Amino acid sequence: MLRHIVLATTAAATALPAFAEEWDVSLWGARRAFTEHVEKLAELVEEKTDGEFTLNISYGGLSNNRENLDGISIGAFEMAQFCAGYHADKNPSITVLELPFLGISTLEQEREISQALYEHPAVQEDLSRWNATLLMPSPLPQYNIVGTGEAPRTLDDYAGLAVRATGGIGRAMEEVGAVPTSMTASEVRQAMDSGVITAASFAPHAHMSFGTVENADWWTTNLNPGTVNCPVVVNTDALEALPDEYREALLSSVDEALDYYVTNYEGATMDAWGPMLDEKGIEQVTYSDEDLAAFREAVAEPAAQAWIEENAARGLPAQELYDFVTGMVEQDG
Repeated sequence: MLRHIVLATTAAATALPAFAEEWDVSLWGARRAFTEHVEKLAELVEEKTDGEFTLNISYGGLSNNRENLDGISIGAFEMAQFCAGYHADKNPSITVLELPFLGISTLEQEREISQALYEHPAVQEDLSRWNATLLMPSPLPQYNIVGTGEAPRTLDDYAGLAVRATGGIGRAMEEVGAVPTSMTASEVRQAMDSGVITAASFAPHAHMSFGTVENADWWTTNLNPGTVNCPVVVNTDALEALPDEYREALLSSVDEALDYYVTNYEGATMDAWGPMLDEKGIEQVTYSDEDLAAFREAVAEPAAQAWIEENAARGLPAQELYDFVTGMVEQDG
């Protein structure tokens, strides 16, 4: 919760406010590629304010990851990260970015489109119900699947496969006969070890961070059914209560934090991924262009139309949001 610590003024005082500010930040798991922009943001804010505005980052100590948006809404903490697919009903507007086969191919493109969508009035109104202001995305590459047992060498082999898959990726899995289960990242390893699921859909950093590769037998190299959208949000009241200098320090640091995140993910994370698969003897399954084209044709349009109908019924300008995103993808293409 928002705290002010009054400081003694001196003749050498700068233009910074005469109190220190501490914000609590609710993340989960452990520090990893997925959280490096938040870590970098904290570093930059502290530097810019001479240590008078600090972000106290907690990995699971403040809230369950499915409840981070709720915690933001009541001011239990000032900043948090969450994934839209964890609770699509709470943030339906941004789940458009989790539709399968949107055609987004790079982290920079994911970042650009996410940041643009976050500025859309309907999206801002949607998140305002939780007293939340979208600060920055957590760009992730296309998800692929790690699993145990016999590898699905064709799309027909997915029939009956119990797989952790959320949002649009879950819908894509249903189309090939798999049985998707939605669970948070921190629940997946136990579910795999106990046999509740036999496969999990993640980005590479999460497969490493949450241990799904430890007992894995196979990995899909190019299924690429989609990704998840996991924004960092701030409590709107806390943001508005910040002194101008602190607010500027925070907001002006977002792009640099995201630059650092993308560079780190594309470098250190992906450089480690391939060698680790080889070291663990994990079979790499690659599908034919014909199989993938059939998969996209079967999944993309029905999922998009279902999303539009469902969210138009909620009162969202769903077709407009979908056209906004796909229009940016086409423009980049």
